[in-house]
Amino acid sequence: MIGERRSTILGLIIDHYIKTGEPMGSKTLCLLLPYSISSATIRNEMAYLSDIGFLEQRHTSGGRIPTKASYRYYVDNLLKPKPVTPFEQQKINEILSVNASDPERLLADGARLLADVTGCASFYSTVKDPLDCIQGIDLIPAGNQRAMLVMLSVGGKIKSSVCKITRPIDDDFKRMFYLIINEYFIGTPLADVNLSLVQSTAPRLGTAVFDMLPVLTSLCSLCSEASQGSLEIYGETNLLSQDELSGDVYKLLSFLAQRSKLEQLLDRISKGTIPSALFLGDENPVYELRNTAMALGKLEFNESQKATLGIIGSLRIDYETVLPRVDYIINTVSQLLKEGGVRYE
Repeated sequence: MIGERRSTILGLIIDHYIKTGEPMGSKTLCLLLPYSISSATIRNEMAYLSDIGFLEQRHTSGGRIPTKASYRYYVDNLLKPKPVTPFEQQKINEILSVNASDPERLLADGARLLADVTGCASFYSTVKDPLDCIQGIDLIPAGNQRAMLVMLSVGGKIKSSVCKITRPIDDDFKRMFYLIINEYFIGTPLADVNLSLVQSTAPRLGTAVFDMLPVLTSLCSLCSEASQGSLEIYGETNLLSQDELSGDVYKLLSFLAQRSKLEQLLDRISKGTIPSALFLGDENPVYELRNTAMALGKLEFNESQKATLGIIGSLRIDYETVLPRVDYIINTVSQLLKEGGVRYE
């Protein structure tokens, strides 16, 4: 700890910088401090805060601005969070409850909401689960020799596609379809659903294999898609309006567009090698994020499913407003995932 007076001075400088992006001098501090103190004493205290790495002076005659290191002290010791209001809670709950029973859509809604509420870039990721398997498959006739194929995994993933079928989808076709599905596919790991498995159904299907082939190959595609981890990013253009990022913004946007390093980082976080947290400045494990604040939560649901949800923004984000809302959204998504889609009343 650095003492009450120095903490007050540091807090005022950081609050001012977050709001304006401008340095603060001793004269301005004299007016803002809740007690009387000389400019000379303030300058001495600012010099001390500079010596320990919490403040820096860009110009000899200018005021001080916070360093990257000072934001951690600020968040841990000086932050006065602005609570999420009942009205905000109601709106968040309403938005997140719409797709509460579909994990990936719920995560997407949570990420979009984070981008809108915080003015930062947001993301969600899911981790590849080799144990996830098929729980159910349905075939819904859609007319014009078309049908919708819907696949649900044990991990809660729902995938669908429209297939074109060359023969009528009558009772005989549906009977054979569900017979094959139950015999060969239900309970099969998603990663094991491939063309070899489809070919193994040929002796059972006989000549009907050609009628069934469009549906089964479509099922292979759905399972392949569902078996992979995913990373979706929203609100990247929000970063363009965050002045603190300035010349780094295009490098950051390129980093987000490439995705591979962020995917690897989030995969490590999901698997527990890095705790979910608030990473500030140089605390970020990835070099390209070292001028940012990244807040994220690690989510677990359906026993073995893992995901992350969070934001990336400037170090000058309004922590008092942003962090409580990030926490509320992540906690609400986590609760809905664990409850399997229980809606808020």
